[in-house]
Amino acid sequence: MDLDFGWLLTLFAIGFIGSFISGMVGIGGSIIKYPMLLYIPPALGFVAFTAQEVSAVSAVQVFFATIAGVFAYRKSGLINKHLVLYMGIPIVIGSFVGGYGSKFLPDSAINLTYAVLALVAAIMMFLPKKGQEGDYAKLQFNKLIAGLSAAVVGILSGVVGAAGAFITVPIMLVVLKIPTRVAIASSLAITFISSIGSTAGKVMGGHMLLVPSIIMVVASIIGSPIGAKIGQKLNVKVLQMVLALLITATVVKIWLDILS
Repeated sequence: MDLDFGWLLTLFAIGFIGSFISGMVGIGGSIIKYPMLLYIPPALGFVAFTAQEVSAVSAVQVFFATIAGVFAYRKSGLINKHLVLYMGIPIVIGSFVGGYGSKFLPDSAINLTYAVLALVAAIMMFLPKKGQEGDYAKLQFNKLIAGLSAAVVGILSGVVGAAGAFITVPIMLVVLKIPTRVAIASSLAITFISSIGSTAGKVMGGHMLLVPSIIMVVASIIGSPIGAKIGQKLNVKVLQMVLALLITATVVKIWLDILS
């Protein structure tokens, strides 16, 4: 691939926009950047990435985007350490298995895995949320369900180079009844842990692209903290709606492509 300025600018814009939104709503950003990396470069006349390459670049980008996001939330008091522990350990193991195992899958299988994950996330985001806002000090959740769901999400999200936050956030909200702000902040920490496994798996799988990864990382370090700062000031309902709309739009696009 030629190091064309327009190509580099396109990658930076994709990385910045995705990371800004990911920091704001507490996701790793892959649900946004995966389709953007697949569709935008060829639409602008640049060489298209394969699904394997997109998932590898996404994995590295998510790793650094979540570091920046967690740093922005570090003094907020919203990151629940017990939640991070019980979901973080299973998800990092699962994401490594999925990340490395994806080398044996065709592009169509990776795209289908992404589409299924996004569809499940979209459905869950529109289900009623029963978590009580403001009861952060007395937070209780089912540890077994948290751990098992994190492991499954880790395997599937590792395949597409995601860290699974676009699934873990809905699980926290709908299944575990975690308050929205705690779910968003804690998911960044869980996503960071998960991205360690998926990134290691992708690197060992041999599909890493150096220049696109560096560009996306730089954009992530800039965009994610800005989004996180704004996210802390927005209304909870607004955050939920932004996340739901993003997931739904992505689901529609990816399934239309698969079915056509």
